[in-house]
Amino acid sequence: MKKVAFHTLGCKVNQYETQAMSELFEKAGYEIVADTQAADVYVINTCTVTNVGDKKSRQFIRKVKRGNPDAIIGVVGCYAQTAPEEVLEVEGVNIVIGTNDRSKIVDLVEHCDPDEKINMVDDIMKVKEFEEMSIRDVKEKTRAFLKIQEGCNQYCAYCIIPYARGPIRSRKKAEVIEEIKELTANGFKEVVLTGIHVASYGKDFKDEDAFIDLLKEVNAISGLERIRLSSLEPTLFTEDFLQQLSSLSKICEHFHLSLQSGCDKILKGMNRKYTTGEYREIVKKIRQVYPQVALTTDIIVGFPGETEEDFQQTYEFVEEMAFSSLHVFKYSPRKGTPAAEFKEQVEGKTKHLRSEKLITLGNQMQNNYYQQFIGRVKTVLFETASKEIQGYIEGFTDNYLKVLVKSEDCLEGELRNVFLATFEKEFIIGELL
Repeated sequence: MKKVAFHTLGCKVNQYETQAMSELFEKAGYEIVADTQAADVYVINTCTVTNVGDKKSRQFIRKVKRGNPDAIIGVVGCYAQTAPEEVLEVEGVNIVIGTNDRSKIVDLVEHCDPDEKINMVDDIMKVKEFEEMSIRDVKEKTRAFLKIQEGCNQYCAYCIIPYARGPIRSRKKAEVIEEIKELTANGFKEVVLTGIHVASYGKDFKDEDAFIDLLKEVNAISGLERIRLSSLEPTLFTEDFLQQLSSLSKICEHFHLSLQSGCDKILKGMNRKYTTGEYREIVKKIRQVYPQVALTTDIIVGFPGETEEDFQQTYEFVEEMAFSSLHVFKYSPRKGTPAAEFKEQVEGKTKHLRSEKLITLGNQMQNNYYQQFIGRVKTVLFETASKEIQGYIEGFTDNYLKVLVKSEDCLEGELRNVFLATFEKEFIIGELL
């Protein structure tokens, strides 16, 4: 039996796509092994959000080739899409695919000579159909990630992803429902709907209600307990959308609302499609509907032209929003994006100091959010044995509180009511009821 190993960089979408490709290889009779083991084929699923992702991809390719000189190496994903010739020049690379045609990877590998070089990358801007890649084989029984959408039309000034993933393409509703029903029948209790720009779902169908209509059908699936949504544009949350969403009992009260900056000048320079005033009103409306909601977000510090005053506006706005968690990124110029050519690039030391300030604030806000649930009872979906405390199992509430309980029983995949007793920095110690 031939062996294939996968190495995945980047986002949840990449992880989903890697799992889908691994199933294609399994069906063809391959054994899936860890990327640290010897294999006949290596597939590197790349990320290109930052230059660091590109560098890590090249480093891993060289490492694999040194240890397995006769292996076939396929490189797929965003870095492969944006720089196929550069990837193909890395010693050892046989096949470059990009962000489309990944369903052909097994056939390409099967007919590839170790000395051959194949470039399958086409103009992603001309791709109009969602590439159907599904996951049928169940590895766990907890939460499943499901890709429902591809591409992005936003063209934020700092982001390479629209050029790597192409225009928005939505998965057909019937395909989404079929996969969720199959996952649920196999024991999954929670599904996470993900994509490159999930809020765009259905816009390529010219159907403004496609996303909420999909959520209604998913909510009606018997056996499914939770629907979690990945990163969303704040402008998705109109009054009508919120009103309809609130009627769906399985929607998790946890929304990742992209912000990027709390300064209107910087938001405009980033080509974001909202102001801080509009964002504030959206958050207010969400909290009116979901009073205990967990709102998380991303912030980029050190965007070109960001002054100390601009950063202070961001800091104060983030503090006012009282997020439950904060992901902070230092701006990194990305070749091929408008912002990389902007003047007034911010120096590294300044970006580091601003990042540290926001990370500290984020930790404080997370502590504040967790503390308000101490002494309450919440339902937890248990996932795996805890790495923090031996003899404990961990899981998450619908509003994404990490909870650990002591248990000799295997609770993986079970939903149980838990008394939230004490807060321990990044998680809560609970007691099973």
